[in-house]
Amino acid sequence: MSFWQQVKRAFVKYFNHASGTNVALVLLGYVVVTWALLYAVGEISVTSPTDFVYYMIVTASTVGYGDFSPTTDAGKWVVSLFVIPVGLSLFALVIGRIAAWLSRQWQLDIRGLKSIMNEQHILILGWNEERTLQLLQLLLKEQQQSTEKSEIVLCVKADIENPMPGEIEFVRVASFNREEDMNKANVTSAKTILIDNPHDDITMTTALFCSKHNPNAHIVAYFNDESLVGLLQQHCPNVECTPSVAVEMLAKSAFDPGSSLLHHDLLSVADGHEQYSIIVPQDIASIQVADIFVQIKHIHDAIFIGFAKADDKQHIIVNPSFDTHIFSGDRVFYIARSRINDMQWHDFLKG
Repeated sequence: MSFWQQVKRAFVKYFNHASGTNVALVLLGYVVVTWALLYAVGEISVTSPTDFVYYMIVTASTVGYGDFSPTTDAGKWVVSLFVIPVGLSLFALVIGRIAAWLSRQWQLDIRGLKSIMNEQHILILGWNEERTLQLLQLLLKEQQQSTEKSEIVLCVKADIENPMPGEIEFVRVASFNREEDMNKANVTSAKTILIDNPHDDITMTTALFCSKHNPNAHIVAYFNDESLVGLLQQHCPNVECTPSVAVEMLAKSAFDPGSSLLHHDLLSVADGHEQYSIIVPQDIASIQVADIFVQIKHIHDAIFIGFAKADDKQHIIVNPSFDTHIFSGDRVFYIARSRINDMQWHDFLKG
């Protein structure tokens, strides 16, 4: 083996295993030696700070504009034998390292192998294929209408890649009940947690885990078997349980044709009027249902449905009497063409 082959192998072996710090030190050493050599041979035109940095980048990247070049014989030898060959090698190495690092980060993101740093995010736990995709699309549309631009994070156990790269964050875990795994999804800092798994027993244990580790979050769990709802709420009254209503919709439509279409329209954000909610602000001490009922239609062309008390979020009071009072912190439900972010509460009182 020739001397140059040995040098080449040693060079490749070293830089393949060299840390980023070592590469940076070698690059810094190359820059310092280059400047010293050019200054020593009298290449004053390229040794001023700005011109030197510009010359090094143009030379190492092979752009070669030609506006700066060595003028002395010694300078030409230095550039030919040292600056260009070593610079090209280091430039290729650095660019390769950066490209490889970016590629690894992209792969980690797309495969859900990185921990997320989001806070006050909407966390979806579980994967139900088309149903989860539809849920994500609806959440993104709701996000566009809302003033709160909470990040959406999908956390799954399934062996899949991010179904919506660039739109949502994505995390893969081995278990929804292991603290080490759930820390990757930052479950303790989530604002809203939506749990929807193919198996109700996983949904149950996941809801128990989330309720313990983030009791202040708005937790919603979807069950196929409605009998499990009462069991979970005995242990976690703060969890909002959503049973399947497909059978109920079939029965309702049998006696009231169009009921399923009506409910679909009220839940969909794609077209028509939808159901929304808003919290009564702190500067509104009390307001009568009669004022809201009339003025919300008159001012916002919306329809008042009911409300939930601030201290009892599990029960919705639908169609209350006109003399009922609603207080600050209560959540008002209404139907409108789009979400009303600037509700005119004080105008309701004037009416």
